[in-house]
Amino acid sequence: MMTESKVTLLAIYDMDKTVTRRATYNGFLLHMAFNKSPWRLFLSLLLPLGVALYALRVWDRARLKQFAQILLIGRRVPKARFAKYLESHADLVVGKNVYPQLLARVAEEKAAGYRHVMATASYRLYVEAIAKRLGFDDVIATDLSTDSSGHVLARIDGHNCYDAAKLARVKDWMDSNGLDRATCHIRAYSDHVSDAPLLSFADEPFATNPHGPLARLAETRGWPILDWRVAKS
Repeated sequence: MMTESKVTLLAIYDMDKTVTRRATYNGFLLHMAFNKSPWRLFLSLLLPLGVALYALRVWDRARLKQFAQILLIGRRVPKARFAKYLESHADLVVGKNVYPQLLARVAEEKAAGYRHVMATASYRLYVEAIAKRLGFDDVIATDLSTDSSGHVLARIDGHNCYDAAKLARVKDWMDSNGLDRATCHIRAYSDHVSDAPLLSFADEPFATNPHGPLARLAETRGWPILDWRVAKS
């Protein structure tokens, strides 16, 4: 039997609509376009084409994300060009788009000894600055490819960190950090049913601000529901 002192406490959070009120990806693209190349904002008129191809299942999520990045940021951008915009974007997200209940929850868990992990399909490129401001210790996210000269490419490196691929990435991260599942106590938080694999993997799964399918699944499986969208009286 495990002793209390040997248990590693992990709190794994999805980001968009779990930690944040709204999804962050489009806001990131628009922030980059407005600050780096304002003329690219006109190209946003082509985004519905990509959305339509995704809706028709011609493209998957990864292809849609890459298309949007090409339009609003470019195919190949020096990494140094991102730096100051990533910081200002993170300031906007943390200042206007984070549930205050999240901040309280993280503080309580830190006091209890939890290690915090952000596991998200959003790009590591901009997630790390947000996670750092929120007190997270580690980030598992979708990575972008870079070329030999240090340019960030509009191409996902590996898999989009989504659905079962996210759980696989979490397990790989645990292995690389020498964390044995048998000696970990895991809390997991998500708003979306695509994270059912991760929630099922956790000791304490929390359906957080859940959309309909996840709320129904949580009721079926007896998972607690946290709804930070509801104003407290």
